[in-house]
Amino acid sequence: MEFLQVFCDVARCRSFSQAAAANGLSQSAVSQIVLQLERRLGVQFVDRSTRPLQLTPLGQAYYEGCRVLIEQYRELEATVRQAQTQIDAVVQVAAIYSVGLGDMGQYVEQFVATQPQAKVHIEYLHPDRVYERVLDGTVDFGLVSYPRKMRELLVLPWRDEEMVLACAPNHPLAALKRVRPADLAGVKYIGFDRDLVIRRQVDRFLREQGVTVETTMEFDNIENIKKAIEISAGVALLPEPILRREVQAGTLAARPLAGARMVRPLGIIMHRHHKLTTTVLRFIDLLRHSDGASSPPDNDDAESAQKTRTNGAHRRSGASRRSKRTPVS
Repeated sequence: MEFLQVFCDVARCRSFSQAAAANGLSQSAVSQIVLQLERRLGVQFVDRSTRPLQLTPLGQAYYEGCRVLIEQYRELEATVRQAQTQIDAVVQVAAIYSVGLGDMGQYVEQFVATQPQAKVHIEYLHPDRVYERVLDGTVDFGLVSYPRKMRELLVLPWRDEEMVLACAPNHPLAALKRVRPADLAGVKYIGFDRDLVIRRQVDRFLREQGVTVETTMEFDNIENIKKAIEISAGVALLPEPILRREVQAGTLAARPLAGARMVRPLGIIMHRHHKLTTTVLRFIDLLRHSDGASSPPDNDDAESAQKTRTNGAHRRSGASRRSKRTPVS
């Protein structure tokens, strides 16, 4: 295609020297390019006996055809670049159910306000499915609680969420400003499914506090747990951020714990060998450094993790700085 462009410049300028200057070549190099085209096709394109140069009838026809081809080629390249730009502007995220639609919606609105060309697609899934999507490369990153350590994954700390007691506004425990773990003894409790990490962590917390509850229902979806609490089917320990909308609407009450603290850490998981676009890195940066994060940014941010992944190594940081408290998933 470069040879055709050189020929078209010769034809347009009627000069080897001007075509050479336009393409950053020597005049002899341009002359050789045109001569090779003529020899390959066995025709003469340029009448070199005149000044300025003149095209032969076949040279004029060849010039017109090449000009159209070059224009079409440039249009094709522009289309491909535009399509790639649109792909690069899409952020694909897989998140556990309990991250919260409203919470993530605020992050997306804030991001799109500063990146109008960007589109963020979030799919809410069972934790196991989030890991699958990240590992098979169908999403850019995942949002999970209590992230697992896996050789194929890089993990960035996101935030810690305080666990509080969620109950119906008319529940006896709602009258308390703070709830001691002992106050939960014998109450009807709405739990997560037993195969979820958050269930195991909550059970461990209650055991450590010497408390036994009566689990009446189990769900893998936090929205179902909240609805069960709303109809007074029981209470639950849930992350405080995911209750804000219901507390504001008056459909649920949230009471902090007294005498013991429980948090669930949230993390961002990425495939070690999946290259992230600039748009994805910017969205991760927004998630980790926005005012909504309850823990300070870690030195090992998303962009440095991207560079570290390319080099085949990863600096692990942040874990040793956790205070002594019970994490939950």
